[in-house]
Amino acid sequence: MRFSELEGAGIAVWGAGREIGSFADQLARRLPSARIVVAAFDARPAEDVGVSLKAPEARVLVGDEVGPDALVAALSGCDVVVRSPGVSIYRPELRAVLETGTPVTTATALWLAERGGEGVIGVTGTKGKSTTAALAAHLARAAGRTAHLAGNIGVPALDLLDRERADVTVVELSSYHTADLQTGPQVALITSLFREHTDWHGSERAYRADKLRLLGLPGVRAAVINARDERLRDELPARVSPSVETLVYGVPGGWDAVPEGVALRGEPRAASAELPLRGEHNALNLCGALTALEALSIQPSPLPQALAGFAPLPHRLEAVAERDGVLWVNDSISTTPESTAAALASFPGREIVLIAGGQDRGQDFAGLGHALALRGASVIGVPSTGPRLTAAARESGVPGVDAVDAADMRDAVALAGAKARAGGVVLLSPAAPSYDHYRDFEERGERFRALAARPASPH
Repeated sequence: MRFSELEGAGIAVWGAGREIGSFADQLARRLPSARIVVAAFDARPAEDVGVSLKAPEARVLVGDEVGPDALVAALSGCDVVVRSPGVSIYRPELRAVLETGTPVTTATALWLAERGGEGVIGVTGTKGKSTTAALAAHLARAAGRTAHLAGNIGVPALDLLDRERADVTVVELSSYHTADLQTGPQVALITSLFREHTDWHGSERAYRADKLRLLGLPGVRAAVINARDERLRDELPARVSPSVETLVYGVPGGWDAVPEGVALRGEPRAASAELPLRGEHNALNLCGALTALEALSIQPSPLPQALAGFAPLPHRLEAVAERDGVLWVNDSISTTPESTAAALASFPGREIVLIAGGQDRGQDFAGLGHALALRGASVIGVPSTGPRLTAAARESGVPGVDAVDAADMRDAVALAGAKARAGGVVLLSPAAPSYDHYRDFEERGERFRALAARPASPH
């Protein structure tokens, strides 16, 4: 289903957020005979829904108040349901709606179908997708092409209807988008794949399947994957049609992250010191972006000059303070043990005091505990998963004095400030989501930034 096909339709929306706001705005301006007739929410919204959705006649339903049967009846009585990405397709209400024959989609999916995926690089992955997407757009511009950046990063995809079509559009896609996407991008790129978002998908298996289905969607002509991810590499043959070009990075025969920096087929192209991003995982993100552009027959400009002006994204190994020889780094985006292990590896030869912990999603911290022991790093755990992580670290051999728990972020920053020595790093890399104590990872990172600017004494 394309956005333009909604003219004259009766539409239900479920959820809020910037993607739904963009959808409502574009609908009101471009398809005047279409109308939002039902607005569904999990909790009663504080704002004036009619004004925000430009639909004063919309019937507002709150699931907990009307009950699932009434909600399903109202949604399925519309021509289409446009869901916020955060609303899981595995919810029984949406499964029931689909069984009635009423289509369910997202605003991003409507835009991709409208575009047919042409000239689009779709980037997904458990980690690295935002940085890879931003790098791809930057490098396309450095090569003299016009480029838009949309999706989870940049503008909502439907907002691109107001802009002149670019040579390249890079869209960051979460698993919440790929789970029911019907039209794929011309180039589908997957950066990594490990356990995440099982609460939304219901299981790790479903999460992996929902990510990997991007590779097999209509419109995909090239599949780009990180060959360092063995499970991703092993699943590639079963997911990609023989007619789709397959390109891999992270191997000697292509773009690869090497100890010295970045190489192409074994030939050095940029030294580590010349890259704007720290860590091997970010060098691999760069390799992914370069490979995706080549899949569009865009020859990148020479490195490292093409990277000039690229600014690291906030909350991703972001240096926020340096005092008394100690570097304070905000990596709040790291919500899995695997991404935190990659962050630890980004500071070779430096003592690290790690602050970690957050929402409990059943993470396995054994591997991260082992990585902390190998590095001789200290760890300060914050609620809710901090105690499980510090216990795993102690079990792996980290001394008890170097694996302690804090009451909250303020306490953790104070303890870290007292422990860190000149030349060392205090690293916030939580290995867990933020929703138990913060609105999102950005709020958590900002809290750390403020405290790191002037840490209090431990009590």
